[in-house]
Amino acid sequence: QVQLVESGGGLVQAGGSLRLSCAASGRTFSGEAMGWFRQGPGKEREFVAAITWSGSTYYANSVKGRFTISRDDAKNTVYLQMNSLKPEDTAVYLCARARRNILTAKVSDYDYWGQGTQVTVSS
Repeated sequence: QVQLVESGGGLVQAGGSLRLSCAASGRTFSGEAMGWFRQGPGKEREFVAAITWSGSTYYANSVKGRFTISRDDAKNTVYLQMNSLKPEDTAVYLCARARRNILTAKVSDYDYWGQGTQVTVSS
């Protein structure tokens, strides 16, 4: 079992920044990729970013150039640095562990999920 706990969400004005963290416990990182997704009210879960064991990254077009995913395996933690935030970035942000060490945007390719942290961007 793997437990994922997100933190760092909050209320920020448009143009501001936030840094999300995802701490893993249990059977922690053992070579799988990690990802961040988001889900706005009444919307489907949407891919944001992913990172492999070696540090290769993959971003949704909507966040490319503004968000940066990183990982610290010594701390069993994945981060999402979010800059130049927009009101449309408002959502619950969830981290997830991929079933394999691949860069993927498919929800079904991830097997463990956190509960999420709320990010609200005001205009």
